[in-house]
Amino acid sequence: MSFKLALTGKSGSGKTTITKAFLRVLREYFPEKSILLFDNDLTGELGHSFGLDIRNTIYGIRSGKHEYKTGIPEGMSKQEYVEWAMEDIVVSLDENVDIIVSWFVGSKDCRCPITGQINDAVLKLIDRYDIVIFDCEFDLKYLNQLVDTDIDTTLIVAAPTDESVHLAKRIEEFSAKYAAGNQLGVVINNIENANLASVHDLLKRFDLDVLGVIPYDECLQPMERESETIQEAIKQFYFRLNLPQARD
Repeated sequence: MSFKLALTGKSGSGKTTITKAFLRVLREYFPEKSILLFDNDLTGELGHSFGLDIRNTIYGIRSGKHEYKTGIPEGMSKQEYVEWAMEDIVVSLDENVDIIVSWFVGSKDCRCPITGQINDAVLKLIDRYDIVIFDCEFDLKYLNQLVDTDIDTTLIVAAPTDESVHLAKRIEEFSAKYAAGNQLGVVINNIENANLASVHDLLKRFDLDVLGVIPYDECLQPMERESETIQEAIKQFYFRLNLPQARD
């Protein structure tokens, strides 16, 4: 069984940086476990943050525009072909970590067979991994259009501003039906110590379940997407998450 973590939020909220920080923490806690990074964000920033320009996507399988690494095996059923193609587009980052990019996804209203075939192939793929981290587009709806799967923990990344927290509340409402009753909460990013009191008042006003806070990292470079400060902050609230817990 896979443990699944989804990060959602407005573009520019810090999702990709936090996704990478979660990867580092999970690799430290569970070096033996297999991890799949699932880039469901239309910007494709997660792959770019590793210096990768990933062109082969799940959308490419759906549209028939994928360029395969090897020749297509003969005699496969359509479902077997989709599953084979899904394996073909997975990119290995290291021995235990892989990444896959979805890009555009089809509508659930589409009754064409490929919609169900891709859903089944994605389920089969993610079940192979111990942990799956989804870097999502805004809320869980876009991910749900691609695959029906339970998410153990969904984190909405928000900045400590009225506008961002208000948007986080909307994302929470949009995502609740897709969270299947599992853990759904907010992580407030880029908090400065001087603003802690105002942030507390802001959160009380919007009645949000805050699972963690991440301080502002003045050393973080715009394109770097790596922060030890963020990794340490995640370790401080990780115990609250519905994810595998490290033993002392």
